[in-house]
Amino acid sequence: MKIVIAPDSFKESMTALEAAQSIEKGMKAVFPDAEYHLLPMADGGEGTVQSLVDATGGALIERSVTGPLGEEVPAFFGLLGDGKTAVIEMAAASGLHLVEPAKRNPLITTSRGTGELIHAALDEGVSHIIVGIGGSATNDGGVGMVQALGGRFLNEDGEEIGPGGGTLSTIKSIDLSKLDSRLASVKLEVACDVTNPLTGPTGASAIFGPQKGADPEMVDTLDQNLAHLASIVPGGQVIASRAGTGAAGGLGFALLAFLNAELNRGIDIVLEAVNFSEHIKDASLVITGEGRIDGQTIYGKTPIGVAKASKKYGIPVIGIAGSLTEDSVIVYDHGIDALFSIVPGIMGLSDAFSQAPHLLERASRDAAAVLKMGMTFSK
Repeated sequence: MKIVIAPDSFKESMTALEAAQSIEKGMKAVFPDAEYHLLPMADGGEGTVQSLVDATGGALIERSVTGPLGEEVPAFFGLLGDGKTAVIEMAAASGLHLVEPAKRNPLITTSRGTGELIHAALDEGVSHIIVGIGGSATNDGGVGMVQALGGRFLNEDGEEIGPGGGTLSTIKSIDLSKLDSRLASVKLEVACDVTNPLTGPTGASAIFGPQKGADPEMVDTLDQNLAHLASIVPGGQVIASRAGTGAAGGLGFALLAFLNAELNRGIDIVLEAVNFSEHIKDASLVITGEGRIDGQTIYGKTPIGVAKASKKYGIPVIGIAGSLTEDSVIVYDHGIDALFSIVPGIMGLSDAFSQAPHLLERASRDAAAVLKMGMTFSK
């Protein structure tokens, strides 16, 4: 029996690899002779770098970069096991968690650090870069990122504009003549699961601006400034209408407009990066999971991505989660065959986090016991 274990992280308690190891321990208590393959997974959000590094035998590379407020911050990216693919979480350099709530102001925050991580990845000689663009503190249309890669955004005096979404209205011209030439020979993929356009009532500023510190007046200013940016870029208004260009304060727009990137669902990028189909072709069972499985899980989350890929080969899938909501049953219509919660009863959140590895191991053993009993009945 070959069992593939492919969970996402259980946030605040276990990385995807740690979760996979706990599941393996539980399953081995019932099926000690099975062949186990551990594939840490992610959906393009937080934890994607760690999961892909773990799944491919890669390495984390640390760099100091420009933070959202212009200060130096420690950041990282992943170099996968093939030595040719880098994975970047923009939040590592430009994330909301790097800015204290009282200092959050998307008029001045910059995505420059994300561009510096891309530059560092290019220095490693990679030919493929994956960028996850969730959790940003910025609303600068990705201009800071492009500036870090050699692009110049000039005001009416021919001077470089300053950082932040508040300065975009002063752009009069864009000079890409010194954009890093190595970008032309690199495949750049963007893990993006939001569908928001750049501007308008469902755009970057209106939907995500308030959580980054924008009041209603700032939201209007930021939206107008992003619209101005799009008007300056050749074909920019068409690009700005595309789904996903409003992600990460307009970083999605910049990646398409200036770096010729491809926007794809995060889970699809990860499945391809770990060569998931090859790992599961002859599997008897696939086990997936994450901290919470609910009605929203069917919208691009790891368990459903894993389940749908497994169902192409008719492989049964078990989902295990820290918590299951009442509407989680919808996942049964999307490829998951059985669900288990790791929480045995009422307990505090801190206890659930601290005991998560043990709880997940025990739930996995329970799932294995049920599976074994079912195999007995089928004889």
